[in-house]
Amino acid sequence: MKSTFKLTTVAILVAASLSACNGDNTAKNDEKSASVASQALTAQDAEKFLATTATEMVQLNLEGSRAAWINSNFITEDTSALAAAADQKSTEAGVRFAMAAAKFDHVDVSADQRRKLNILKQSLVMPAPQDSTKSAELAKIGAELNSMYGKGNYTTKDGETLSLGQMTAKMATSRDYDELLEMWQGWRTISPEMKPLYIRQAELGNEGAQGLGYPDLGAMWRSNYDMPADEFAKELDRLWGQVKPLYDDLHCYVRSELGETYGEDKVPQDQPIPAHLLGNMWAQSWGNIYDLVAPEDADPGYDVTQQLAANNYDEIKMVKGAESFFTSLGFDALPETFWQRSLFTKPADRDVVCHASAWDLDAKDDIRIKMCIQKTGEEFSVIHHELGHNFYQRAYQNQPVYYQNSANDGFHEAIGDTIALSVTPKYLKEIGLIDTIPDESKDIGLLMKMALEKIAFIPFGLMVDQWRWKVYSGEVTPENYNKAWWELREKYQGVSAPVDRDANAFDPGAKYHVPGGVPYSRYFLAHIQQFEFHRALCEISGNTDPIHRCSIYNNKDAGAALNTMLEMGSSKPWQEAYKVLTGNEQMDATAIIDYFAPLHTWLKEKNQGKQCGF
Repeated sequence: MKSTFKLTTVAILVAASLSACNGDNTAKNDEKSASVASQALTAQDAEKFLATTATEMVQLNLEGSRAAWINSNFITEDTSALAAAADQKSTEAGVRFAMAAAKFDHVDVSADQRRKLNILKQSLVMPAPQDSTKSAELAKIGAELNSMYGKGNYTTKDGETLSLGQMTAKMATSRDYDELLEMWQGWRTISPEMKPLYIRQAELGNEGAQGLGYPDLGAMWRSNYDMPADEFAKELDRLWGQVKPLYDDLHCYVRSELGETYGEDKVPQDQPIPAHLLGNMWAQSWGNIYDLVAPEDADPGYDVTQQLAANNYDEIKMVKGAESFFTSLGFDALPETFWQRSLFTKPADRDVVCHASAWDLDAKDDIRIKMCIQKTGEEFSVIHHELGHNFYQRAYQNQPVYYQNSANDGFHEAIGDTIALSVTPKYLKEIGLIDTIPDESKDIGLLMKMALEKIAFIPFGLMVDQWRWKVYSGEVTPENYNKAWWELREKYQGVSAPVDRDANAFDPGAKYHVPGGVPYSRYFLAHIQQFEFHRALCEISGNTDPIHRCSIYNNKDAGAALNTMLEMGSSKPWQEAYKVLTGNEQMDATAIIDYFAPLHTWLKEKNQGKQCGF
């Protein structure tokens, strides 16, 4: 939960009463009016507007965060209504702020003022057109698409009605080819009816973006990264080019192992992998099929879950243990209110949202986590990740409200994951959870497990927005939505639809972030950045181990460097924040290659004589 001004997907579409001009005006008159208005405005006007807006944002943030927290922890119709009302209030204000900020586009203002004005404009994910009827239509479409996804289910051939969660669980554990295919096809029956709504949403979102001065909605999203929109797209492809050789070898090995499991008639060794066989509804991460592809003799010789139990770790002790990681780096301990107000276990008497999340309610010291903690090794890492968000939130608390956010939208997830990368066997031994560090021969299994989650995800993280950018620019037309989706999936992932898809299918709609209108490039960036941050911190700490064995635990130099970057928030272009920690202003995915080097060597050996590529 970010401390910055929150703009939710549904309410952001509401702008009916906030439109700056009437839809009956011609574009020519609109432009003339905007030009006259800009000439009358000054930098002093901008400063006054920004100061007034900041005061309102702080109050809206606090009200909205409290309402959302209560709703997540006490789920009733009343708390849901209160949270929705707070969301609507803040997001209607967001539309108003963005429209007002756009009036200063041609005013000579300072660099700091321009940054704040751009943040207000670009915080709108789905900008409403400046026409009350169209704004209301866009709001309704957003709500309908979210509802369609949320209510989606599938009734099997045996008459069992399954939710997405139940189907996802079957995809993760079943090894029955036909059952997996039915689940895969079944979930995609929910999305074709979304297509007409999505087409119209794209049209209206483009019109809204153009009203704010952008060529289309995709260009607006890409403009959020302190570089020209087209350069950002090229940068992502450059980074992917650095990772692709490792991905290709992982793909080749996994396809070969799946061929042995299901037969090469079902998994041809010169074709993309059928999407339903990778353990995940969207084939975006492959960790659930680790048992099918695990290296021989890969058991590290310990089980963190068992060790937590043996050392009497309850839920609070797990969080205290993660907190000690940060204090060992020199960060202040968490405030007492964190322990009083966080949710650590699922209450017996009420429904709560159990999905792990980190919260910053007042942009100062009221930081919390919300988790229904399971006493497992995986959850121990998740707690480290969530506290990474909290310590980031607290680090930038002294920034103006505009800058109380991560340097770009990939940073927040990347910081949490960077910390989790230090939960290594070396760290577990230092805190007394294991007695001995396994020798390096056991690293292959640990690296394989991580690669199936992180390396497998990277091309998927790239192609979701690649598809949307083409839709918003008009390069991909509605009749080609599905065709273009699978062309990109085959190009980047080497993954194909397991059966021919109907021309009217809308498979992108089966992934929440598409009908939900949530930009996806941030997840790609986070997967790149976390390894570079980890490598930089390991170098600062004086680490001499391979970086996949490095933990920065107990190193004050690494902690100081990390804190310097975190304190900046989004006050400077992300490239400047990047340089503080890594020494470079450009992202570099070679850190991933360094991290997985032993696994990559092992994969190349296993792939000798095999036909790789897709």
